[in-house]
Amino acid sequence: MDEPNIVETLLPAVKYAGQEIIKIYKLKPTRLIKNDGSPVTIADKAAEKILIDTLTECFPKVPIVSEENPKSHNLKAPKEFFLVDPLDGTKEFLKFDGKGSFTVNVALIRAGIPVLGIVYAPALDRLFYGTQANGSFEENKNQIKKIVIRKLIKNSIVAVASTSHRDDETNNWLAQNNVSETVSIGSSLKFCLVACGEADVYPRFGPTMEWDTAAGDAVLRFAGGRVENLDGSVFKYGKKDYKNISFIAKGSF
Repeated sequence: MDEPNIVETLLPAVKYAGQEIIKIYKLKPTRLIKNDGSPVTIADKAAEKILIDTLTECFPKVPIVSEENPKSHNLKAPKEFFLVDPLDGTKEFLKFDGKGSFTVNVALIRAGIPVLGIVYAPALDRLFYGTQANGSFEENKNQIKKIVIRKLIKNSIVAVASTSHRDDETNNWLAQNNVSETVSIGSSLKFCLVACGEADVYPRFGPTMEWDTAAGDAVLRFAGGRVENLDGSVFKYGKKDYKNISFIAKGSF
């Protein structure tokens, strides 16, 4: 099955997972702590079950690496695999502040490169998806539009940065690169804001995992952007323990 058809197969499950997250969000669930010290909720688990069940049924031969399944983190990255983060931005989710910057994420990796990505922000009713064959799109209030990165406007560079993981290295980079405005937002939405032309660049120096970035990375790449290591080389997936290194996600920047 080609990437656009895979996306069409997965979109109902992603939307359903998002709807379940919102039901639980309204109940203000309790924070639990995983072995690595990061937070998790019953919303993470509910969304993951929906996504894993669908992936397993529809694509039984493709391995799945999911944030909430620690056993999958020991899998040596195969040539083709799915990366799943059922609830990216759990810290933002647990703030219950109405900003809604948490997402459902599914990506397909082939030979170290994301070939499709789906990012859904259910609280904002913003759904992004991208494939190499068709480019990237945003669905919002049942309206679907193709998205592309914007042209860089000199002296008007907009960056997006993490809400919960902002550090001095990021602040220094923003100052050194003449960024005129910085939007703080959680989750993989940062990639998507660059992809749809609402921002120009997303620098990340703090720790992330591959399931945090792969879906948003795909949306950005197929909207005309790119994600690079600090030395300018292509950002790849299937690394040891699925841990990312620092990167810069760029539009026309």
